[in-house]
Amino acid sequence: TRLTIIQFLKHLKDAGKSGKTIARHLASIRSFHQFLLREKVTAQDPSVHIESQKTERTLPKVLSLQEVETLLDTPKLTGPFGYRDKAMLELLYATGIRVSEMIALKLSDVHLSMGFIRCFGKGRKERIVPLGEAASHAVGEYLSKARGKLLKKNSEDALFLNHHGRQMSRQGFWKNLKKIALEAGINKELTPHTLRHSFATHLLENGADLRAVQEMLGHADISTTQIYTHVTKTRLKDVYKQYHPRA
Repeated sequence: TRLTIIQFLKHLKDAGKSGKTIARHLASIRSFHQFLLREKVTAQDPSVHIESQKTERTLPKVLSLQEVETLLDTPKLTGPFGYRDKAMLELLYATGIRVSEMIALKLSDVHLSMGFIRCFGKGRKERIVPLGEAASHAVGEYLSKARGKLLKKNSEDALFLNHHGRQMSRQGFWKNLKKIALEAGINKELTPHTLRHSFATHLLENGADLRAVQEMLGHADISTTQIYTHVTKTRLKDVYKQYHPRA
């Protein structure tokens, strides 16, 4: 019944579940009742007039420019894994692509001489993303000095390889990122998207056009990109409070 659903949602809220989690549960309940209606098991949907929880939009965690530089300089270029990790980090920060897009890159997607990469986002939507000098150099070094050693006897066309000579996994990258961040002395909570968030925030802080950032990130809706403008405003307020004598 409607009351049962409301009581269940209240129970989730009292248990400290987020608005997003509660909204997911309600969506599942609605889908189930829609199925019952279609199958003529029930005559009405008790969930139809129950309002969804408003989901609070948390601001993405970003690194400062100094923290990014420290992170990118941490991999030791003494073996193939160091060159690979350096190239992956440089590429992520230079392009803002998703980790899933990075690990899916093929050799044919990388055009160092022209300074861009081709990647495929959500829905296999293709986009061309500029690659800066630092990232181009790091990827070039990885290709010339490391990838062949990781490849072994495999015929793998993925750009980034693991220790088996196969395509790097998202989990493998995430494990490496946490280890590198620890070595770099970065104590912030990181996610696989931290460099993507930092890329977008730093561009906007330096005056980049919102539409251009949207295109580089591969966002279908500009409102998704606009979250980063809130991050820059929050960071500006923090700087003001820290340094202004009458703040």
